[in-house]
Amino acid sequence: MKEIPISKFKATCLAVLERVRVTNEPVRVTRFGKPDAEIVPPSNERPRRRVGVLGLGRIVGDIVGPVGDISDWEAAQDGPWDPPPSKSETE
Repeated sequence: MKEIPISKFKATCLAVLERVRVTNEPVRVTRFGKPDAEIVPPSNERPRRRVGVLGLGRIVGDIVGPVGDISDWEAAQDGPWDPPPSKSETE
C-alpha cells in the first residue's frame, strides 16, 4: 500500500482519488509518519436493504374512510359512562 503525507495529499487530493479509482489500489495518508486515514476504492456491491422496507405497494380501495360501521364498535355502544341525555334531546 502506498503511503502519502497529509500535506502532499492536501495538495494533490483529486489526483490521488483518481489514481485510487483507476488502479483499485488503496493509499494510506500519514501525519507525522503515523497512519491517519486510508483511501480505498469504492465497492461495487449493491447496498443492503433496510429492515422494514417493503418496496412498492398498491393502494386498493378507500384508505381514508372508516373500516366498518360505528355500531360494530363496542366503545361506541351506550353504557354507564355516557351522560344522561339533556332536556333539549328528550323534547
